Amino acid sequence: MTHDGARRIDRRRWMQAAALAVAGVGLAGAGALRTARAGAADGVAPAYGFETLEFDWADEKRQRPVPVRLYLPQASRRVPLVVFSHGIGGSRRGYSWLGAHLAAHGVASLHPQHVGSDRQVWFGNVFTVAGRLAEAAQEREAVARALDLRFVLDTALGGELGARLDERRVIAAGHSYGANTALLAAGARVEREGRVVDLSDPRLAGAILMSAPPFYGEGDPRRIVGGVTLPTLHVTATEDVIRIPGYWSGADDRVALFEAIGSTRKWFAMYEGGSHSIFTDRSAPGGPLLNPQVKAATRALTLAFLRGVFEGDERALAAWPQQHASILARFAEARA
Repeated sequence: MTHDGARRIDRRRWMQAAALAVAGVGLAGAGALRTARAGAADGVAPAYGFETLEFDWADEKRQRPVPVRLYLPQASRRVPLVVFSHGIGGSRRGYSWLGAHLAAHGVASLHPQHVGSDRQVWFGNVFTVAGRLAEAAQEREAVARALDLRFVLDTALGGELGARLDERRVIAAGHSYGANTALLAAGARVEREGRVVDLSDPRLAGAILMSAPPFYGEGDPRRIVGGVTLPTLHVTATEDVIRIPGYWSGADDRVALFEAIGSTRKWFAMYEGGSHSIFTDRSAPGGPLLNPQVKAATRALTLAFLRGVFEGDERALAAWPQQHASILARFAEARA
């Protein structure tokens, strides 16, 4: 099946190696063959074929392009949807290790590219990259990212694709800056000039937060995320440290955010070792043994979380910590 404006993906590697080494930005995905291998490595055979599509959408109201990549299961019924926000310097082609796996197990995965904080920050004069990073992290871009998520959901669910997607089962997800984006869509609130900025999307049933940084400059995180009541999954590692010019955030920040969030059902997984970029498509971070183990464990955890949220079946969530105890530093859960 094809769609207007969609084009098939090749296997190009398009990002400069130096930029990848600095930022941990993911590489382009490989499609169905790679997903089948990932599923077999996880011990769960893929159940669905899927299409990998790209659309060059644009939000005319904001005059902002929002390119997307969609991993779409070939199913006879409407499928759940995860909308995944990339980290700073990323693109729609990142995090294919998760998006393709979800599609192979019956969950569509939609990856928007945030043009104000995407891979373009790595191109140009190397001596001005710090300024480009600072510009990408400005508040206006954080707001624009959350509006990107709303726009791509409107477009996907309201157009031709809506016949294949279940609007009652939608999850926001993201890594690093993208986790902040998912949090804003899930109900995180900040106050400006005496008014609360509320960017929440009522269509969301939960959020998956990988390496979520704090909302710096906002004081007590409970004021920001205490009102988030959707089920949340938090994933990090003991060496999950964000280091970019002018910005540093350690793994303790991920713990503090988990503890502060007001979710009545929340889970927290911290791997031993690892790095911030281990959750990208790169295979080097964390080393050749830990990297694939973390990705396999996170794929299984994500599917278990989705089953818990969408079906109310938490048996896989309950079994997961013991199954992956050899690489876990901490696992926690809280339910009202």
